[in-house]
Amino acid sequence: MSGAQKSKPKSSWLNLLVDFGPLLVFFLAYRHWAPDGDANPIATVTAVIKGTVAFMVATVAALIVSKWRLGHVSPMLWLTTVLILGFGALTVIFRNAIFIQLKPTAVYLMFSAVLFIGLWRGKAMLKYLLQAAFEGLDEDGWMKLSRNWAWFFLALAVLNTVLVYTVSFDTWLQAKLWGFTVLSFLFTFSQLPMVLRHGMGESGKDELVENPPHD
Repeated sequence: MSGAQKSKPKSSWLNLLVDFGPLLVFFLAYRHWAPDGDANPIATVTAVIKGTVAFMVATVAALIVSKWRLGHVSPMLWLTTVLILGFGALTVIFRNAIFIQLKPTAVYLMFSAVLFIGLWRGKAMLKYLLQAAFEGLDEDGWMKLSRNWAWFFLALAVLNTVLVYTVSFDTWLQAKLWGFTVLSFLFTFSQLPMVLRHGMGESGKDELVENPPHD
């Protein structure tokens, strides 16, 4: 193992922090500034704006930490960061929460489209999005994993859009932080039997669990 590799060790807790830390920051910032109840819509919008700014800053910080401590920034993280900054800026400029709420839909649709196009061209694009080489996983396993995540991302896009237009912002945020995160981990675990049948080793299994595709 080279010295460079030793200086950039894998860290499951750091992976989780990079992946889900910014969303947690958004949630905590919004909850801190949000008024009690729905009687003050102006204060609610202000809380959303402040939470969005905190979200954008935390996202950039997560990208820097990923490069510094993990030694790389995956294409999935790059693309997600760009969309967070774009939709976050629209939220701040127009003072409308709908943009930050629809950001996950845009991310899910983009990833789903990339994976489906890759499948159509005979390429497992999930491998390139994650920049991962799960130990032992054969090409057929990668194709099936890409197919399954493509459909899952599409389902999440539909679910997020439905929630945006049917529930309050606070309920949507709770669902996004807790519900979608749990769904993603459950779906990741549901893929383990398939990838193990296609040659994935123990270290590859651990890497998959610690680094699930996310928005």
